[in-house]
Amino acid sequence: MRAKEVIDPLDYIRKPQPGAARHAVYQTLKQQILSLKLPPGSPLSEKDISLRFNVSRTPVRESFVQLSQEGLLDIYPQRGTFVSLIDTGLVEEARFMREQLERAVIRLACESFPPSRLAELKANLLLQKAGMEEQNHDRMFELDEAFHQTIFEGCGKSNTWSVLGHINVHLNRSRMLRLAADHRWEHLYSQHERMVAAIEEHDAETADRLMKEHMSLTIHDQELLKEKYPDYFKL
Repeated sequence: MRAKEVIDPLDYIRKPQPGAARHAVYQTLKQQILSLKLPPGSPLSEKDISLRFNVSRTPVRESFVQLSQEGLLDIYPQRGTFVSLIDTGLVEEARFMREQLERAVIRLACESFPPSRLAELKANLLLQKAGMEEQNHDRMFELDEAFHQTIFEGCGKSNTWSVLGHINVHLNRSRMLRLAADHRWEHLYSQHERMVAAIEEHDAETADRLMKEHMSLTIHDQELLKEKYPDYFKL
């Protein structure tokens, strides 16, 4: 009788997983585009990226296609691939949708919000204050996202937050650009701080007003950013 082959479970870890290369390339490029380390309009080469990641061109090409479908890359046959310019129309559409959902969710938070989540918001505020002192715009963006995500999750709306992530690519680059261009973040912090107080006091009207003001900052910021970085925006 043939002996049963013994399979080492570690083989599954040692062997490259299908799609791992593509995922690594995709995630890294997406993060660099959203953080503006790859600014709008930057050219990308399949050859250069494959050499950089030490992978074949296939996972790079697949990553380019996925990023293009998400609106982060523009692929022009015979011309090349470029990081997409920020589309102010899509920024406004995403801002509008996000404002409606954010205002609805913070009203829910004022009705009922888990104490553990409230503690997370307060801890986030402390980290925001440290980020302001460090003038770290990457960190401030992460904390801003985490702050709003915590409100959604505390209201049982995690899936809604995930859906927002798919439409926010142009809005998020605009927000990151604003944080990088102007390090006066006290007003943003103050709005977050007052939102937490409104949630704790079950003051839905104040929370709603604060969120509306908070989300409308993007409208004013767009004109200033287009003046300062005209090459980053789609005409």
